[in-house]
Amino acid sequence: MQRLSALGRQIAEWRDLDERSANLAELVDLAIEEGDDSLSEASGLELAEIAETLERLEIGLTLSGEYDARSAIVALHAGAGGIDSQDWAGMLTRMYSRWAESEGMGAEVLDASPGDEGGVKRATIQVTGPNAYGYLRSERGVHRLVRLSPFDADHARHTSFALVEVMPEVERGADVAISDDDITVEAFRAGGHGGQNVQKNSTAVRITHHPTGLRVVCQNERSQHQNRTIAMRILLSRLAELERRRRDQELAEIKGSHVSAEWGNQIRSYVLHPYKMVKDHRTGHETSDAEGVLGGDVGPFMRSFLMSTVGPGA
Repeated sequence: MQRLSALGRQIAEWRDLDERSANLAELVDLAIEEGDDSLSEASGLELAEIAETLERLEIGLTLSGEYDARSAIVALHAGAGGIDSQDWAGMLTRMYSRWAESEGMGAEVLDASPGDEGGVKRATIQVTGPNAYGYLRSERGVHRLVRLSPFDADHARHTSFALVEVMPEVERGADVAISDDDITVEAFRAGGHGGQNVQKNSTAVRITHHPTGLRVVCQNERSQHQNRTIAMRILLSRLAELERRRRDQELAEIKGSHVSAEWGNQIRSYVLHPYKMVKDHRTGHETSDAEGVLGGDVGPFMRSFLMSTVGPGA
């Protein structure tokens, strides 16, 4: 039903665009016939809006993957660089949360491990909304930051790295089959932040999937049941992503090429010193508005990547 509803919205948007284009053609003819400058100005404004809508819908055509229409789970991991990388992972967490909000989507931190002096060692956020996974899958990989470190007394320039994983939100049984015999669920006392309830009770949950060795820990919530539900949700998404990687690797071996979105393969650089620039190494798309990107304006990079995946004549 969700898929049917999404397709219905797409059809309605294309039909509306078709109708607006036909009306614009009539308006242009009328403006030429009567020599009316006000009609010509109105035609120009409508043409700009139609062009913007068309670009958005064209990008939407690239979101035809198996899970592209789904919500997404984004996992961020601080890399080499100590406190600076933990701060960088926290900055990326905020960037994606603000992007989601600007797109009218929901963003919720499912689990996080605070950094030593700020930021996060790791964080998992859920982005809820149509095509969230389709857009966010373009962010999968290593992100590199170059800046003057606020944690360095000498204000030296530091390079930090963070790994971004993006997984689709899936359902047990419908998308991924898991037998209860394949998993072990353990409860333990949460460490770090969380207040007295977290400290005194075994509210944290660890789920281990034995066939793959995947292990998910969740301790943010005060209820063991809530933590178990969230941990299972993350595990299902990781299993779906693992299957996607397996299929992609098989296809890459047939094609004779494969590039892993893991450490050592940075997809984008964010430079705040000695100049300001954000550049995507896969598409060449770049901007000098680094603050804007870190403030959530990462959409142009996503769209550039999605359009680059469309083959000639597609």
